[in-house]
Amino acid sequence: MKTAQDYLDEANAVVTRIDSKDAIAKHAEGAGVFIDVRDSSDIAHSGTIKGAERVARGFIEFAADPTSKFHKPFFDKDKTYYLVCGLGGQAALAGKTLKDMGYPNVINVGGIGDWKDAGGPVED
Repeated sequence: MKTAQDYLDEANAVVTRIDSKDAIAKHAEGAGVFIDVRDSSDIAHSGTIKGAERVARGFIEFAADPTSKFHKPFFDKDKTYYLVCGLGGQAALAGKTLKDMGYPNVINVGGIGDWKDAGGPVED
């Protein structure tokens, strides 16, 4: 049986993680699309990255699939995606899903707490 750690290890092996300061610099450049993959209640509690799209990890397949009636138009395989969550685990797992779906440029920026501690811009 695969464990949760097995899935996380597989995700971390294929989804590059950058530190908050590098992610903040990318955000300031307007590079890519930032996505918070936490549930709305978590985002309501702590806020999120300024301008970030919000797609819960459990919905990412539907939002990213252009054949789905739930497809979100900001998903485009030519763009780079920067994913954030609570600590980095959900972002890694969602990132692996996106890579499996053919999105080549997916980056894990870790947790929202690190983003805020590094001075990254936030919104409610």
